[in-house]
Amino acid sequence: MVNYSSKPRYDIADLVAITHILRSPGGCPWDQAQTHQSIRRNFIEETYEVCEALDRDDLELMKEELGDVLLQVVFHADIEADRGRFTFDDVCDRVCKKLLFRHPHVFGGDESKSWEDCKALEKGQTTAAEKLDAVARTLPALWRAEKLVNKAEKNGLAPEAARPDALTRAVEALDGAADPQAALGAVLLAAAAYAAHREIDPEAALHGACETLIQDAV
Repeated sequence: MVNYSSKPRYDIADLVAITHILRSPGGCPWDQAQTHQSIRRNFIEETYEVCEALDRDDLELMKEELGDVLLQVVFHADIEADRGRFTFDDVCDRVCKKLLFRHPHVFGGDESKSWEDCKALEKGQTTAAEKLDAVARTLPALWRAEKLVNKAEKNGLAPEAARPDALTRAVEALDGAADPQAALGAVLLAAAAYAAHREIDPEAALHGACETLIQDAV
């Protein structure tokens, strides 16, 4: 049994300390057994639960779910601290440096550079291909497609999927296509480009259509 000081209010230092205790000998066997990969899905699920709390504007749920996401960050950092590779403080240091570097109009520097310009400079991205390849492959596919189209056009590219008639042509090509999966992918990419041009969230649009489907079934 570990005696941890009872307090009327806890802070981030307490969260770091409690997480480390749980993962240490004498702590919780479940916490001790976890790896980055074993709780990877938990991180994703907690993030979506934060989004639901935000959508509901539920303050107590926001505090709870944001805390769960923060715990995931601390937990992953503690795994690495035990390996001697980095600590939670290193994570904080990295994001603070990023914010300072990418806001030259606030903290000083070349005010002509945008967030994207600063990001490319920071990561050493000099070509459009490098910037596109940096878009996370773990994003939901519609969000990834929307982001890729936006980034491509910002870098002077003119992707086929972004043409005004791309969605119509992709849908027409779907019927009788030799490779239905590739043809459907072209339709979805063109739909994401359509959404990007009209500043519509494609994931939200599809969720809305799903809700309509449920309501129509009642």
